[in-house]
Amino acid sequence: MKLESRFYNELKRITPQIRWTRLENTSVLGTPDLLGYNTNQHFFTVELKVTKTNKVRLSPHQISFHVLHPKNTFILVKTKTDCHLYSGNQVRELFENGLSVKPIVRGLRESCLHFENIGK
Repeated sequence: MKLESRFYNELKRITPQIRWTRLENTSVLGTPDLLGYNTNQHFFTVELKVTKTNKVRLSPHQISFHVLHPKNTFILVKTKTDCHLYSGNQVRELFENGLSVKPIVRGLRESCLHFENIGK
């Protein structure tokens, strides 16, 4: 199983109140991995990334998506020891500077709480 698939399964397991839809899209490149819908009736997207280094690999299409859709879009990066949540409007800085960019939230559970509170 791919690392991002395991990461998705972990995220899904600890957020039963969020309805997740995997977006396996080969026709529109750059589409995020997940569409989430929380109990506040708000949609949001999440790009999942797993990295073993300070660098976060993002394709030009993924960068473009987040530049065009900066609100309620997120990049959730899992490292060996932690998770970092970035807003879509941080995508260029994240691509250029990696994990040295300050996340909006740090930690998987804290990121999940952020998703739950969108729209409150």
